Parts: sequence; C-alpha cells; structure tokens
Amino acid sequence: MKGRIHSIETCGTVDGPGLRYVIFTQGCLLRCQFCHNPDTWKINQGKEKTVEEIVKDIKDYLPFFQSTNGGVTVSGGEPLLQVEFLIELFRELKKLGVHTTIDSSGGCFSRSPRFLKNLDELLELTDLVLLDLKHIDPIKHKELTGMSNEHIIDLANYLSEKQVPVWIRHVLVPTISDFDEYLYPLADFIDTLNNVEKIEVLPYHKLGVYKWENLGLEYKLEGVEPPSEERVENAVAILNRQKVLN
Repeated sequence: MKGRIHSIETCGTVDGPGLRYVIFTQGCLLRCQFCHNPDTWKINQGKEKTVEEIVKDIKDYLPFFQSTNGGVTVSGGEPLLQVEFLIELFRELKKLGVHTTIDSSGGCFSRSPRFLKNLDELLELTDLVLLDLKHIDPIKHKELTGMSNEHIIDLANYLSEKQVPVWIRHVLVPTISDFDEYLYPLADFIDTLNNVEKIEVLPYHKLGVYKWENLGLEYKLEGVEPPSEERVENAVAILNRQKVLN
C-alpha cells in the first residue's frame, strides 16, 4: 500500500497533543485563498511512500511520543482522499501503541456507502480529528475555498454521531471571517456537536505567500494583514462561550 506524500515534519508541536510526526499528504479539492501549502493541491503529484517505509521511520520517534503524549498526525492536502492508505498506516501504528490524528477540512466527505465503509474503518483506528471549519456561511465559504461547506458541516455532524473526539480549528481572516456576525453562528453550530474537546482559533498569516508566487498563482488576499491580538481574543471568547459559561 502506497500513499502520495508531500512532506514530513518530524517534531510538530501544533497539530495535536504532544510532539507529533506530521505527514502532509498530496492532493486537495479545496482552493483556500489563505492556503499556506498550495503545492499540495494537485492529486497526482508528491512522492509515493509505502506504509512500511513510513512506519520504519516513525519507530525512531516512539520515545518522544511516550514522553510528551504525542503521536502521528496526517495532514495535507486532504488526507481523506487516501482513506485506504490511512487505514493501513493507522493499523500498523496501533500495533505500536501510537496516538493517531487526522487533520481534515472534510472537502471530500460523502455519505455514499463505499466512502462511509472505509471512513468507519479508519475512524476505529483514529484517536482524534482536527476538523477545519473555514466559514459558517455557505456562500462566503465557496468564495473563500471554491466549494460550499454543506458536506463539511455534514462531516462535523457525522463525527459527532460517531462520538469521534474532535478539535475544531478556525482560521480567522480579516475582511472575510473575522466578523461577529459569522463567529456567533459558527459558535451556535459548534454547540450542537457533542464530541468537541477543544476549539482553536488560528490567526491568518502570510507565511505561504512565496509558494503562490513560485507556482505562478495569483494570491487573492494581497494586502490583507493578520488579525490583531484583540480580534483573536474576541474570536476565542465567542467560539468558546459555552465552556466559559460552564
């Protein structure tokens, strides 16, 4: 079993608990205007790696996982485009007692029987899902990512139905998502989910702009600056309001 891999980060600290071995898969259906990895978009690129190759490398990091309660996170791109590869990988990682995490934007989610069969098998081997909710408004979501958010919202509901532990992640983008009129409905939706362990607000940044330039892509957020600390704190307070109240 081979997967198409864009890159690997061996000591990640922001993609789940503890120190993480982060695998960035190749291929994504979304075209987020703030994406800092546009070089992961094309599906048939990346380097093919076998499960055996990756697990062999991961074994060197087991002591770090054990001492920090860390593990392996598969990000992207969109990892759920390679569900069968993830099943095989996570099955081997579970034999080693490794904590497994998927970082997904849900862009390829479907309730078709075939997809759900594979997804359910994968979720049985998954300890945590980092779910990216880009925008609560379907029209604004399409403007921002090129796709509606209907199936992404459906994935959030499905993970809640299956009681899969989730961390919600929301990128706060001035002029696009950094408005209370969007943050409150997003908070309302999150409140309907019964599996959310944490809510993270990720401030928009421009660290990946050079990649857009190198790829000859037009960066549509030119001139948009990162949000102020006050606006980030505001978003954190709104999205975590139930936890604050409790």
